[in-house]
Amino acid sequence: MQSLRFWQKKQQQGNDAVRLRPPILLKFRSSKTFIICAVAMAIFTDIFLYGLVVPVFPFALESRANIHPDDVQTWVSVLLAVYGGGLLVASPICGYFADRTTTRRGPLLCGLAALAASTIMLCIGKNIVLFILGRLFQGISAAIVWVVGLALLVDTVGKDEIARSMGIVSAALSAATFLAPLLGGIVYDRGGYYAVFAMAFVLIGVDILWRLVLIEKKVAMLYTVPLDVNEQVEVSLSPNAVSTDKEEKEAKPDIPNPKDTGIAGFTTTNKKSSKLPAVITLLRYPRLLAALWACMAEATLLTSLEASLPLYTHENFHFGPVGAGLIFLAIVVPALLAPLVGWVCDKYSHRWIETTGFILCCPFFILLRLPTDDSTGSIVLMCALLALLGVSFIMITPPAMAEITFILQGLEEKKPGRFGNNGAYAQGYGLYNVAWSAGTLVGPLWAGFVKDAAGWGTMTWSLGLLSFVTVFPTAYYTSGKLNFRTDFRITKKKQSAQADGSGSDSPVRIDTV
Repeated sequence: MQSLRFWQKKQQQGNDAVRLRPPILLKFRSSKTFIICAVAMAIFTDIFLYGLVVPVFPFALESRANIHPDDVQTWVSVLLAVYGGGLLVASPICGYFADRTTTRRGPLLCGLAALAASTIMLCIGKNIVLFILGRLFQGISAAIVWVVGLALLVDTVGKDEIARSMGIVSAALSAATFLAPLLGGIVYDRGGYYAVFAMAFVLIGVDILWRLVLIEKKVAMLYTVPLDVNEQVEVSLSPNAVSTDKEEKEAKPDIPNPKDTGIAGFTTTNKKSSKLPAVITLLRYPRLLAALWACMAEATLLTSLEASLPLYTHENFHFGPVGAGLIFLAIVVPALLAPLVGWVCDKYSHRWIETTGFILCCPFFILLRLPTDDSTGSIVLMCALLALLGVSFIMITPPAMAEITFILQGLEEKKPGRFGNNGAYAQGYGLYNVAWSAGTLVGPLWAGFVKDAAGWGTMTWSLGLLSFVTVFPTAYYTSGKLNFRTDFRITKKKQSAQADGSGSDSPVRIDTV
C-alpha cells in the first residue's frame, strides 16, 4: 500500500507520468505460484492450529480445566462446535467487507492476528472459559482466512485452472486436518502441553512472513509501465478478467483505473450492481444451494471423525495421545492426490468426481463399526477404512470449492457488473464458509451425542446415510442441471462446447429454476 500512497502523492503534485520503483523480487512475489502457495499456507496454518489440540483436549481438559472424565466427550464436542459457531457468524460479514476492500493482504493479516490471539488463550488457559474463547477466536480467524484467501486465489488464476488451484489448497487443508492431530499427539506425549503451542507459534511466524512478502497482481501492475495521471484508463479489474500466462505474454498489461479500485481516495461506484447484498441474490440459485449442502455434509463427516476417533481409539485400542494422532495418518496420505483430482476436474467434468466421493463415503463409514477390539486385525481394518475415506474426501473437496467460482463466473458473464467492480467472490466463499462452519458445528455434536446415546455403530451408519443423501443433489445440480442425454460421456464435440461456454457441463452454465 506504500506504493499506492506514493502514486497518490505524485498525482497531487501534478506530475504527468509516474513510474514506481518496483520492490525486490516483484515478479516472484506477485507470481501465480507464489500467491497460490501463500493461500494454501494460510489455510494450512489455520486448520493446523484448529486440529493441533484435538488429541490433546481429552487429556488437557482433565488436567488443566478440572473436567470430570465422564464429561470429557461432551466438552470436546462443545469446543469443536464453538469453532464452527465463530466461523458461521463471521463468514458472511467478512465476505461482505472483503469485496469492498482495495487489497486482500490487509484482511489476511488481520485474520492472522486473531489466530495468534486464540492460540495464546488456549496456551495459557486453565479453565473452560478461556478454552471456549480461544476456539471462538479461531473460528473468526478461519472466516477471514478462508473468505479472503479463496477470493485472492480466484483473483489470481484463470478460470481454466480453478479446480487445479483448489486442489492444491484442498491438499493443504486435508494435510493440516489430519497432520495436526498426529503431531499434536506425539509432541504432547513427548514434550508436554507447552511444547504443542511452541510448534504453533513457529508456524504462525512463518505464515506472518509469507503474507507480508506477498504482492497482489493488481498492485504489482502499478509497477509495470508509467502511469499518466491525466489520462483516463478504462479497464475491468473483475476476477473474470484475469488472463492466463499465455494471454499475459501476448497482451499489454492492463493499468488499474483509480476510480475503479478505490486508489487515491476515489469512491468505487457501479450503476449496474445489484442493490441487494450478493449473499441474498446468490441464495436464489438451486445450484449454489446444492453446492453449499455438499460442503456442509463434507464438513460434518470430517469433524465427526475428529471429535470421536481419538476417544474411540483410546477406549477400544487403548491408544494414548500418540496413537490417537497416528491413526489420522491413514487419512493424510491420500491428500497428496488433490492436485491430480483438481487437474482432472479442470479437464473433464467435476460433477461425477464429487458425486463418486460421496457414494464411496457411505459404505466406508458404515464399515467403521467393524473394528471393535484391540487386536491387530481390528487396528489394520480401521486404518484401511480411514485411508479409503481419505480418498473419498479428496474426490469431494477440490470440485466442491471450484463449483462456487464457476457459479459466480457464470452469473458475471450472464450479467456483467451485477455484483460491483470487485465481483462477489469473497461473499460467495463467505457462504461456502457458512456451510462449512455449519458442518463443523453439527459434526462434533452429532458424533458426540449419538455415540454417547446409541454407540459408535449407530454414529457411523448415520453418517453413512448423510453421505448417501448428499449424492442426489450433488449429481443433479453440480455443473448445472443434469442432462441424461449428454452428460454421461465426454466427446470432442462436448469438450469444444465446454470451451466456449455452451455445453451442459460448462462452468458458466447457471440454472435459475
